[in-house]
Amino acid sequence: MNRIERAFADKKAFVAFLTAGDPSLKATEEYILEIEKAGADLIEIGIPFSDPIAEGPVIQEADLRALSGGVTTDQIFSMVERVRKKTDIALVFMTYLNPVFHYGYERFFARCQEVGIDGIIIPDLPFEEKAEADEVSSRYGVSLISMIAPTSQERIARIAKEAKGFLYVVSSMGVTGMRSEIRTDLDGILRQIRAVTDVPAAVGFGIHTPAQAREIAGKADGVIVGSALVKLIGQYKDQAHAQIGAYVRQMKDAVNAAEK
Repeated sequence: MNRIERAFADKKAFVAFLTAGDPSLKATEEYILEIEKAGADLIEIGIPFSDPIAEGPVIQEADLRALSGGVTTDQIFSMVERVRKKTDIALVFMTYLNPVFHYGYERFFARCQEVGIDGIIIPDLPFEEKAEADEVSSRYGVSLISMIAPTSQERIARIAKEAKGFLYVVSSMGVTGMRSEIRTDLDGILRQIRAVTDVPAAVGFGIHTPAQAREIAGKADGVIVGSALVKLIGQYKDQAHAQIGAYVRQMKDAVNAAEK
C-alpha cells in the first residue's frame, strides 16, 4: 500500500493545501508538520505560478507573495526533501503545466521520486493531452491525479476509469475560494465515478466550514480544503501555527463525524 492509498484506507480523508514559500519555505516546512500533527491525511503543496488560472484571489495572492520572495522549484524540492525526513504523510504537488514543462518532465518527476512526492495535480493539463506527462510521472512512481468538474458530463466515466492516486472532484464552477453553499449534484457525479473505479474521490473547491466538511465527507471519500488555510497563513504569516492546528483539528473532527 502506497502513501496515497494509506491516506484513504478505511476512513474518510482530510486533505489540506498550502502554498510553498508563503510566507517562507521555512514556515511552509513547519506548517506541513503542524497540519499533519493536527490530523490531516494528505497534504497538497502548491508550487507557485504567476498565472494560476484555477485559483481565486486568496491563493493567487499567496502565489504572488511566494514568487516575490524569490522561491524557486529547486528550493521547493529541497524543502520537501527535508520534510520527508520527518514525516511519512502522503505529499502531492499542485501546480500548472508551465513550471513542470519548463523544468523538463524527466528531470521534474525524477526529482519528485528522489524527495518523496507521491502525486501531482495539474489543473490546466487537459485530460486528452495528459499522455506524455502521465507516461513519465508513472515511470517515477508519481500519480498524475485527474480532476473532474461539474462540466465534465459525459467525460466523467472516461476520466475516472484512468484515475490514479485519487480523483479531485471540483465541487463548484469557477475558481478556488470559500463558498457559503455548494449546489453541484455531487451525488450524481460520485455515482458515475463509483460505477467505473474504486479509486477514492475527494471533493474540493469552496469547502471551509466544519458543517460543509461533514456533509461532503458523508458523500465522498475525502474532503479537500485550501483557501481557508491559505487565508490563515496570509493573515498570521510565520506565526500561524496555533491557528492552523486548531482549524485542521476542527475540520478533521467534522470529517470523522461523517463516518459515525
